[in-house]
Amino acid sequence: MAELKTKRTNQSAKDFLNTIEPEEKKKDGLALLALFQKVTGEKAVMWGSSIVGFGMYHYKSERSSQEGDWPLVGFSPRKQNLTLYIMHGNKQSDSLFKKLGKHKTSLGCLYIKKLAGVDQAALESLIKKSFQYMKKTTKK
Repeated sequence: MAELKTKRTNQSAKDFLNTIEPEEKKKDGLALLALFQKVTGEKAVMWGSSIVGFGMYHYKSERSSQEGDWPLVGFSPRKQNLTLYIMHGNKQSDSLFKKLGKHKTSLGCLYIKKLAGVDQAALESLIKKSFQYMKKTTKK
């Protein structure tokens, strides 16, 4: 089995975020750091070179022999978008996505261009619901 590339590191999340350009993306990353810490009560941990994660769970793939650790929730300030790693497959979150504003989603990810373009209360609720859901469903 191939070794996973994205693992917990000792790099400081704040130090990483302070290297992000342009300035607006850096400010959004630092604002997300504060929001995720507030919502989760967890300390930020870097995963690989660009993912800021909160909490952790161990998974085993049902389709392959792959297994490993991953953050319960997290984000990465990518070049194209702010990518939020939140589970949003539950119907309870549908109304929040409608309130959120301009965004895109994929399986487990929420993509937004900039924080100013989304409803902050809806975003906070989505992160909170995802964190609570993941914490509850991934207990050992």
